[in-house]
Amino acid sequence: MDLKEELQHVGGFVNLELLAKQVVEGFIAGMHKSPFHGFSAEFAEHKIYNQGESTKHIDWKLFAKTDKLYTKRYDEETNLRCHLIIDNSSSMHYPDLQDFSINKLNKIAFSALASASIMHMLKRQRDAVGLSVYSNTYDYYAPEKGSDRHHHMLLNELERVVLSRPKAKTTDTYTYLHHIAEKLHKRSLIVLFTDMFQESANKDQLFEALRHLKYNKHEVVLFHVFDKEKEKRFNFDNTPKRFVDVETGTHINVYAENIKETYENEISVYFEALKLKCTQYKIKYVEADINENFDNILTAFMVERSGFL
Repeated sequence: MDLKEELQHVGGFVNLELLAKQVVEGFIAGMHKSPFHGFSAEFAEHKIYNQGESTKHIDWKLFAKTDKLYTKRYDEETNLRCHLIIDNSSSMHYPDLQDFSINKLNKIAFSALASASIMHMLKRQRDAVGLSVYSNTYDYYAPEKGSDRHHHMLLNELERVVLSRPKAKTTDTYTYLHHIAEKLHKRSLIVLFTDMFQESANKDQLFEALRHLKYNKHEVVLFHVFDKEKEKRFNFDNTPKRFVDVETGTHINVYAENIKETYENEISVYFEALKLKCTQYKIKYVEADINENFDNILTAFMVERSGFL
């Protein structure tokens, strides 16, 4: 795909819906089956059997009458439930951008656009989607529904989140993931967007909250959204700088070179522990570096989900 369109920031409006449609149409065209597999289906039509396909759905009665192989194609019903969760703390609005494009996204814009794209695909499949937004409070909650009105309501909330500029909003990820897990009683696909940075140093609490999301046989996908150049590799020029924690307001004056090695080692250990815990809890981990191509990250995820690898 060659998406040049910008998320128009005009009069307090970000056109997520338009761009999400273009993102989805780029890789969903021609698909006859939802990448998010529903739990039941109904017969739609016959199609000619192609050699190499599964024989599971061959209509043998029709074969006896026609001496030709046909398979039954099914339309999936609308009973998949998907809940999107977005971390809207101040750190998710890094870097501070006035204009957004497919090639220039901060963490919150990436999360909102990816969410809108997933929503658009679910809408095509008539599946139900809900949304939670949290920071140091439970900012927003909408249960899973599939109506057009509900879809537009969620888009409006995503646009609001992108345009907001929260000041000194900390992240209480583990608390609100527990709250959200308690709300989801029916089996769902849960997609979480977060940079996994929070004030609490107790990472075990955070990992335990991730595990809680797996209750009731939910399928969980973690989009770990971060700026790899700055937040992992700590690539800053070696001039004296004041590094400010946007969530707490604390700061440190330092030359980047003096702490780069220590920082890289510490953050690498944390990120590896996160990946390991996701594997242990059977959570799908998706590294989402905002400097990488948005289409590639989301398309690779969708292709894997659809079984087209």
